Amino acid sequence: MSANGSQTHHAVVLILDYGSQYTQLITRRVRELCMFSMLFPGDASLDRIKSVNPRVVILSGGPNSVHVEGSPRVPDGFFEYCSENKVPILGICYGMQMITHLLGGEVKPAVHGGEYGRMPMDIAPSSQLFSFISNTTVNVWMSHGDEAVKLPSGFTAVAKSHQGAIVAIESPERHVYGFQFHPEVMHTEHGMEMIKHFLVGIAQVPADWNMGQVLEEQLAKIAEQVGPEEHAICALSGGVDSTVAATLVHKVLGDRLHCVFVDNGLLRYNEQQRVMDTFSNHLHLPVTCVDHSAVMLERLRGMSDPEAKRKAIGAEFIEVFKAYATQLEGKLGKKPKFLVQGTLYPDVIESCPPPGSGQKHSHTIKSHHNVGGLPKDLQFTLIEPFRELFKDEVRSIGRLLGVPDQFIKRHPFPGPGLAVRVLGDVTEGNKLDVLREVDEIFINTIKEYGLYDEIWQAFAVFLPVKAVGVQGDQRTHSHVVALRAVTSADGMTADWYSFTPAFLRDVSNRICNKVRSVNRVVYDITSKPPGTIEWE
Repeated sequence: MSANGSQTHHAVVLILDYGSQYTQLITRRVRELCMFSMLFPGDASLDRIKSVNPRVVILSGGPNSVHVEGSPRVPDGFFEYCSENKVPILGICYGMQMITHLLGGEVKPAVHGGEYGRMPMDIAPSSQLFSFISNTTVNVWMSHGDEAVKLPSGFTAVAKSHQGAIVAIESPERHVYGFQFHPEVMHTEHGMEMIKHFLVGIAQVPADWNMGQVLEEQLAKIAEQVGPEEHAICALSGGVDSTVAATLVHKVLGDRLHCVFVDNGLLRYNEQQRVMDTFSNHLHLPVTCVDHSAVMLERLRGMSDPEAKRKAIGAEFIEVFKAYATQLEGKLGKKPKFLVQGTLYPDVIESCPPPGSGQKHSHTIKSHHNVGGLPKDLQFTLIEPFRELFKDEVRSIGRLLGVPDQFIKRHPFPGPGLAVRVLGDVTEGNKLDVLREVDEIFINTIKEYGLYDEIWQAFAVFLPVKAVGVQGDQRTHSHVVALRAVTSADGMTADWYSFTPAFLRDVSNRICNKVRSVNRVVYDITSKPPGTIEWE
């Protein structure tokens, strides 16, 4: 069965969400293996779990501790049900701790204060979990403050960290396994192979799902949702997600789809002209451009808190769409009922999902303008075909729809635009103009060096500080900008891109020589986690 209870012929890999920022990434990793994955909240009832007849259940990580009263856990009877039906269980991070705690083992705060980031572990190659690995030491991605110190009866520790913590357990007789690290994160060596080995080698799940089917399912879903007569507005940002969403919905609705591109005053250098040219000459989408920059910047005047900025931007976007819908009503004789957005899974995760989504245990990282920033009186029914997908999956669908590859490969750009790349009040002085110039130089230099396709996202940040410098033999007290470039598969985790010293020297010189109000350039070498990709 699918999430709404309809029948499906796919074998189901069920993920129970306990609040990890990586939970959706587990879902995506399973899909990469051409397996159908579903996500339920961690406190889903046993009846709901039974209703989908899962082939496997994965318990995600999360920010909680099993010792805290009221911490989320599987429903009563869960382990008995899985045992009786021979449903394998894999616990990841908090999921492993919960398995240990509920089945009679012991979990305590880590002796060394926890383990975070990439760390080595020693494995027992005789185990089922690691039987495919020849190395005895593997680097994995850790993020935990508690650890198992005593295992339940019938379990064996099959990997330990170099600090001595138990980081993998198994009980083949009970079909229960656990990782204290995150195999779903790209920075874990052999991580994807570990997931594949568990699902294929141990759980024997068939690979019977692909992105072509997702596309066909979404086309049918949109046709059913909108019907033969209703109209829709599409919020186009110029990014990959919203553009592929528009192309998808346009395939179903044709001229009943009305796209609008909002110039919010927070765009990159010449972005409006470039984006409108792409829509018109390459994608052939009907798009109206609305200049809302003066209103948006006035709304943001005096705001420094990034959450407040995101929410204000989201609210202003909706006001534009409402006004545009009213204009269309005069032309069409009816107001468009639907609003199309290119919302992705990471947007939803980091925004702390809204009531009714069932995602209860996540901690808010930041409210995305198209999720946490939406007002309660939206007045539209949302169409979000990619709400459960990651960016690489959207790119795959874009290619299936014939979206030009040069557009598919474009780096992500946040909906709130430069508002989340200017720390502090964006309206003070000429911050936005300075940042546009710096960002343009940075991106053009990356392209000139042939590095653009190696980098998942690159951008400049305007810092709220000034530094003393010497330019033209004179003392200056000018702006400081930061550069950030990361490698990633999905945006959920990221590592900083290792530019050569020659590149960094060149780009710094170009910026300081061409943007005279900048005299200091720094490069961000922080991974995600602990940082996010944007600065804010």
